[in-house]
Amino acid sequence: MIIQSKRVWVCGHFMEAQLEMEDGKIKNIFSYGTKEVDKDYGDRRIVPGFIDVHTHGAYGFDTNDAEPEGLRNWMKHIPEEGVTSICPTTITQTEEVLTKAVANVAKVVEEGYEGAEIVGIHFEGPYLDMEYKGAQPEQCIVKPDVEQFKRYQKAANGLIKVITMATEQDDDFKLTKYCVENGIRVSMGHSAATFEQAAMGIAHGATGMTHIFNGMTAFHHRKPGLVGAAMRFRDVFGEVICDGNHSTPEALNDLFMAKGRDYTIMVTDALMVKGLPVGTKVLFGGNEIELYPDGSAHLTTTKGLAGSTLKVNQGLKVLVEKAMIPWDYAINSCTINPARYLGIDDRKGKLVAGYDADVVVLNDDYSVEMTYVKGKEAF
Repeated sequence: MIIQSKRVWVCGHFMEAQLEMEDGKIKNIFSYGTKEVDKDYGDRRIVPGFIDVHTHGAYGFDTNDAEPEGLRNWMKHIPEEGVTSICPTTITQTEEVLTKAVANVAKVVEEGYEGAEIVGIHFEGPYLDMEYKGAQPEQCIVKPDVEQFKRYQKAANGLIKVITMATEQDDDFKLTKYCVENGIRVSMGHSAATFEQAAMGIAHGATGMTHIFNGMTAFHHRKPGLVGAAMRFRDVFGEVICDGNHSTPEALNDLFMAKGRDYTIMVTDALMVKGLPVGTKVLFGGNEIELYPDGSAHLTTTKGLAGSTLKVNQGLKVLVEKAMIPWDYAINSCTINPARYLGIDDRKGKLVAGYDADVVVLNDDYSVEMTYVKGKEAF
């Protein structure tokens, strides 16, 4: 199949080009008008497929539910927002629940599914800080434990690629170092770390920070905290929820301008209420949450933010149109940056010959016209 547009995101700029897709890969990139095409998208933007490394669920399914068909339904429908690669994300719970959750992802990957590609599991918790737990159930938060984590990874068939943890709770950084040695990205989050403790976490191998501004020590000009560390240590990847609710557009601008275009990662942190009617109430990690009209989800007890229902294409619009982020910073945050973070940037995150044919066609209002996952029409 050959598609073309006058705005194809190649080599860090828009160019008039054609993409030839064959056997799941981008086979060739031609100048616009070179060959007969199957689809001409005019001047719509053609960009790499979006990669969401932190998302709990949608359409009534949560990763912790451990239901194969719920996970398959999620993967089948998530390309509607341009997502072509995804890391289903757990939330703190008992060892029994988490073991079933990661085993379910492994089972679906082994047996097969349609839609977005599962490129790993993001294991958020249970090794978190009590003060900054957010919506994570405190009764299940425990100290980092290497032997316990080995059991989780065995159940996951090695699919855990990212772990969110409060590294300051990790005695002698034992779990941090174990994960790094085994190719698992350690992301500091739900953490009470000081700036100095954050620096030590990075010194022991942490390469990421989870949903910056949320679930961490705030910035103060004499106590920079974890937020200050996120801005100061610019070659550490930083997730941020770009819905305009978890962080204002002004805060998003501050973060992106501080870190530059190569290390900030847009995440949705979306919950199972994504795609459900406003007012829906569900249990998340054992706590009841409610979906608000602005798309945010809140604990019914404290009214605190619990997560989002953000779609990645909408997040891109927030970044560019409201936060005034340069286009290349914004598009990198949901394509090549998460690919580099996960170590899959040799096949995903760019429109380059030889890469997976994960392609999104965007209308000017940021709605998705078409999503291709490995060259197949997925939406």
